[in-house]
Amino acid sequence: MTCSILVGGAWGDEGKGKCITYLCDTDKPKIIARAGVGPNAGHSVEFNGEKYGLRLTPSGFVHTGAKLMIGAGVLVNPDVLFKEFEDLKKYNVKERMCVDPRCAIINEDHMSRDKSSKHLAEKIGSTGSGCGPANSDRVMRTIGLAKDAPELEDYIADVSFEVNESIDNGEDVFIEGSQGFALSLYYGSYPFVTSKDTTASTFAADVGVGPTKVDEVIDVFKAYISRVGEGPFPTEMTQEEAESKGLEEYGVVTGRRRRIGYFDMELAKESCRINGATQIALTCVDKLFDCARVQNYDELSAETKAFIEDIQTETGVPVTIISTGPDLKDTIDLRKELL
Repeated sequence: MTCSILVGGAWGDEGKGKCITYLCDTDKPKIIARAGVGPNAGHSVEFNGEKYGLRLTPSGFVHTGAKLMIGAGVLVNPDVLFKEFEDLKKYNVKERMCVDPRCAIINEDHMSRDKSSKHLAEKIGSTGSGCGPANSDRVMRTIGLAKDAPELEDYIADVSFEVNESIDNGEDVFIEGSQGFALSLYYGSYPFVTSKDTTASTFAADVGVGPTKVDEVIDVFKAYISRVGEGPFPTEMTQEEAESKGLEEYGVVTGRRRRIGYFDMELAKESCRINGATQIALTCVDKLFDCARVQNYDELSAETKAFIEDIQTETGVPVTIISTGPDLKDTIDLRKELL
């Protein structure tokens, strides 16, 4: 039995979707539960030659033997969820999805307030998905809950009960966090953050799992770093330099161009400490080093290995997953050797 939490190590866009897809396809957990803020997060999934941009459905949906769940701490926009049901029809996502009755519901007013707020839209760089105003209403105890939304009636289930029962029965559970550690309302670069905490501890609480039941915390970092929207970025490089390195990226939800920077070791150390990381997954290594589609650690160059080993030494956490391309096969999995 293993209960694992996956968390973004920086400002989001770390490649969590690829890691989640690989881990769930490989490990075949019984339950894959979505934690985090809500539909303001976009996870990119590439599977069997097809690409998907997800905002609420767990990225591990490709493992069709798993139950898919959205924890009580997650904000739900039913329109977004139903669109993903349609987009992912061939994976039977609709038939496998459970929404906790305590999830708060995003409505049109929340999205309108998000987009019309000069502070949120222009200063903070909100995605406009309504999450900030919805969480504000949740704190004020005025928001509607999933248990009272007729359109969600067929999908309601006590996610905390289901998840804990699976853990107690010796079954594997995978909890997907969204956003990134540096966007945490508590630990991020305030005020340029999201509307709640985004650490592993809160992701556990989002799905109703106590800390004693969590076995692994996988912290995901890109080999470089990126950020969408405003806020401090100590290792940022110019757009021209990013383009010269082939590091041009755009946000999944907003389509906005991402700011690009060098790997931030100080941020990585803080992220691993506060998240209690037991493993690191390192993505997009092929974007910095000549190792595209390499699947064997021994085939990596000395320079690439030195970069990886430096991260391990500085953070004190083993780098167990190394992504060398978008396909699931483009993965070096060192868990058997290092854990």
